[in-house]
Amino acid sequence: MPVLMQRFSIAVLLAALALPALAAPVAESERVPIDLRRTTLVVRDMNATLAFYRDALGLRVVYDNIIRTPRSATSDSEAERSLRLVFLQANDDYVGIIGVIEYLKPRKPEPAQPTVPFGIGSVVFVINATDLNATFARARAVAGVKVLEEPGETSYPSYDGKGTIPVRVSTLQDPDGYVVELNQLLVDKPR
Repeated sequence: MPVLMQRFSIAVLLAALALPALAAPVAESERVPIDLRRTTLVVRDMNATLAFYRDALGLRVVYDNIIRTPRSATSDSEAERSLRLVFLQANDDYVGIIGVIEYLKPRKPEPAQPTVPFGIGSVVFVINATDLNATFARARAVAGVKVLEEPGETSYPSYDGKGTIPVRVSTLQDPDGYVVELNQLLVDKPR
């Protein structure tokens, strides 16, 4: 992995490691007037996407609908446009949701150039697994998934600066080229 990509990957991972320490709700006096609810991905094939995020990684489907325009259309033949929209949820019902859209009518054209991992405009998801080995094995077996980095152990400076936080880290590209850092913290509560 190129040095720049490694440094960016480390920065993303360090930000993700801070999340358990910052996971408490924001005090009312410190709240801002906006919430980030989900990230929505445009995908080629919903079945391949669900095989990766639902079946391999274990996210739950909490919404799955065909949306047609005009709304009165009851089939794709009656619709001018249609898409399938699915929401996948981790352990929180308000944040941590990934939306995926497959445009059915008209189909979206293939991108002119493949996605460059850790490139400008690319997306990197950091997902923590409780059993990285099993989750990674399921994820890599999904058709179209590309392994960028096999699972390996590393450590990062702790929050208090008096120790380290051990982490197992791996990196994959999903069937549409989105980068997923699939990690496992090796301590219960990083300090």
